[in-house]
Amino acid sequence: MDYALSGLSRFFAAAQMRAEPLVLATVLATEGSTYRKPGARILIGVDGRTSGLLSGGCLEADLRERAARVLAQDTPARLYFDTRESDDPVWGLGLGCEGAMDIWLQPTRPPAYAGMAYLHRCLESETSGAIATVVGGAAAADELGAHGYRGVTPTDEMSAAIADLAANPAFTEAAALRPLLFHGRELEVFVAPVGLPAALLLCGGGPDAIPVQAFASALGWRVTVYDHRPAFAQNEFFPGAARVLCARPEDLASRLDTGSFDAAVVMSHHLAADAAYLRALAAKAPSYIGLLGPAARRQRLSIEVGEPLERIAAILHGPVGLDIGASSPEAIALSLVAQIQAVLAKRPGGAFS
Repeated sequence: MDYALSGLSRFFAAAQMRAEPLVLATVLATEGSTYRKPGARILIGVDGRTSGLLSGGCLEADLRERAARVLAQDTPARLYFDTRESDDPVWGLGLGCEGAMDIWLQPTRPPAYAGMAYLHRCLESETSGAIATVVGGAAAADELGAHGYRGVTPTDEMSAAIADLAANPAFTEAAALRPLLFHGRELEVFVAPVGLPAALLLCGGGPDAIPVQAFASALGWRVTVYDHRPAFAQNEFFPGAARVLCARPEDLASRLDTGSFDAAVVMSHHLAADAAYLRALAAKAPSYIGLLGPAARRQRLSIEVGEPLERIAAILHGPVGLDIGASSPEAIALSLVAQIQAVLAKRPGGAFS
């Protein structure tokens, strides 16, 4: 899952409206301890603003300067930063970093916005993909930065060869540098999956759902709010949500593909509605289902729903959230979203030390 894709696309859409060129920065490889890993991307605007971070702030000033040169020369550049052994006061250990990063900077200009338009389209169509880019090896200068995409018809021989890498599932499980033999020359190609951000369904749009949506949207998740009460199912209450739907709980399965979500939280505070939501989710379940309320309420719903609830017992979390002593709606939302993040990342959700 690429949680940064939402922010990347928002940044791109704003620049596209102004027809401004951008620089797409991509982490190709890392060594040691680094803030971001291979496949991480940010956009850098003409004014130096960025869509996110590739380091904890250690490299961004230099990246902005390099990006300005890339735009001025309209030529991609490959940078290598190593903060593990240098005694330099700027790039040395004083930064608190103990790793090295190989970073690719590529100009992407209107109207085509090579590379970036594909990433944006994947998010808009809610379709995962893969992108391959020539970054080195025996590539000629005019071949550097050439792209190939999964699911896009190539326009020439080179893009076809690169697209073959992007279409190979064995090469797109994780972002990595790959060799490509082309006309007797070995090119270095960076192949990376385009994963979608997590998709969260909130079954219930009461006031306590507002901070849940806010936290989840801040993480770049695509949030859908579903509620049968018109007073709650209002777009103005959930400005960062992808969708806000007003419909009966019994219609959930016909209105949405519940299995397409990564996580769902049942939080309508209405017993009959929550039972209907759980029945629909049990029929086509996401990876995580959270149930708001105490253990006694889960037991009561277990009697109400019956066998369908038993089928999802392994993925049903109720009471929902991590035990952080939460009592306010905001703290409960933090606890809830943190647990979903841990489950989707296959992590225990405990302390590091």
